[in-house]
Order: sequence, then structure tokens, then C-alpha cells
Amino acid sequence: MRVPKLSYLIAGSALLVVGCGRGGQVPASGDSTAATPAAAPAAPTVVTIHATEYAFTGPQQVPAGWTTFQLINDGAMLHHLAIVRLDSGKTVTDLRQALQHPGPPPRWMVPVGGPNAPEPHSQSNATVDLVPGQYAFLCFVDVPGGVPHFAKGMSMPFTVTAAAASSAAAPTPDVVVTLSDYRFDVRGPVTAGRRTFLVQTARGQQPHELELVRLEPGKTPADVVAWVLKPQGPPPGHPLGGAAPAAAGGGVYFTADLTSGKYALMCFVPDAKDGKPHIQHGMVQTLDVT
Repeated sequence: MRVPKLSYLIAGSALLVVGCGRGGQVPASGDSTAATPAAAPAAPTVVTIHATEYAFTGPQQVPAGWTTFQLINDGAMLHHLAIVRLDSGKTVTDLRQALQHPGPPPRWMVPVGGPNAPEPHSQSNATVDLVPGQYAFLCFVDVPGGVPHFAKGMSMPFTVTAAAASSAAAPTPDVVVTLSDYRFDVRGPVTAGRRTFLVQTARGQQPHELELVRLEPGKTPADVVAWVLKPQGPPPGHPLGGAAPAAAGGGVYFTADLTSGKYALMCFVPDAKDGKPHIQHGMVQTLDVT
């Protein structure tokens, strides 16, 4: 399962202006030596996906390249948008059949990230780099009841087509988080405001995710873990989103509006060895936002 509440933004691109002029003066119009400002890189494509119990709605074709997915949770439960690429000519029908069996996912199902779960009636975002091919949206959240939402029909196929325009630039991160078995390594001070995170899984490690939760005063990540395993009473934190599972070596960007306080970083991906969620292997960390 995944947890978040965040508003999002597409990271802006800097405009490079080339200095010009002989003797420090600006050439007159028509002077062939006048420099032309460089064009700003294209912004990522924005794709909006709506989630309800238990379905996604959105476009069935997306151009390749850097793409920002905005997940709007219209439902009363937590949902996230896990994006997987289907290699070897496989289809979403093959995927649904494969996921009916316990054990590791098939090798032809490649996780590429996506927006992690925002609170109900909220939204989250993630920016990922897509190559042409067949893909699917999935929701692995399993609360309440312990049954993954994809098993209730919450999956949707889509195709990534060759891009007609020049590729957009990747966002510029404020914070870089590297995921490994079983820890979060955070680089860069995290301060209040709108912040862009780059989340990447270290090579040689199993897939991981980052769920960002703003803790209620006096609550700890352990309180969130206990509530997730047995959700009773009000939650001890507010999910803000984050990065859904991605294969090692990939990068997922997300943007969140942060206020000062304590947050939890959490990974709920089932372990490749024993199937337990990574939070039970200690993949939980407190993040102080100043």
C-alpha cells in the first residue's frame, strides 16, 4: 500500500541568455553578431488520471519522453498509480493472469514508478521517462481488507507512442533520495515550501517505493506502521504521495508542498525473499522539515 497528500508541479526550466555585444554594448537590430536567446527545453507532457473504487480513467495513448502523471483520487480509499512496462509482447491480460499467482512478479513486468497514494479526495504526482511500448496502470494498495485493488479490477492498459516533438528535460530536484535494502539515503536539506524530490533505487537492489506521510503532532513512524497493519481509529499521519515502485537504476520525480514538522518515509513493497512489506524490515525513516 502507499500513502500521500501533495500538490504538484512540473519543474521549471531555466532560460539561457547568451551575452553579446562588442565592447560591452548591445548590437543594434540587424547586426549579424547579435546572439539569439536559447529556447527553453520543452516541459514534460502532463497526463491526468482519476482513481475511484476500483478503476482508473485517463488516456489510452501517451507520447514517449518525460511525462508528469497527476493522480486525482476521487475515491473514499487510498489509491496509487503504479506504472509498469510490459515487455516481450505481453498484454494486460497476461499481466492479470500472472498476478493471480503468489511469488515474485514476472520478469517482463518492469516497474517504472508513478505517483504514490494521496489521501482520499486529494492528488499526487510523479514524473517519469517513458520509452515506446505497452504499459499498464495498477493499484497495489490493499487496505482495507488485505486484498490488492488490482485484484478487484483496478488496472488499465495504455500505449506509449513515439514522440513527435523534441524530448523534454528532466525536472531539477531539490532533494535526492536513494533507496536500497532497506533504507532511505536523503541528500540535501529539506525545508518548508514546494519541493521536488528525485527518488532512485540503487542498482543491484530489489524494487522499492517512497511513501511520504506528514505525521500528526506527537506521532511517530512506528504509529503509522501499526495503523497500516491494523487500521483502527484516525490515522496518525497524512499521506502526501511520493514515488511508486521503480526498478533499480530508474529515477522518479515528485513534487510536494511541505510545511515544517515531522514526516515519515515508508516502503510497503513486498520483500523478494519472504513477501513481508519492507516496513517490517525496518524501511521506515523520520524526515524533519524545517
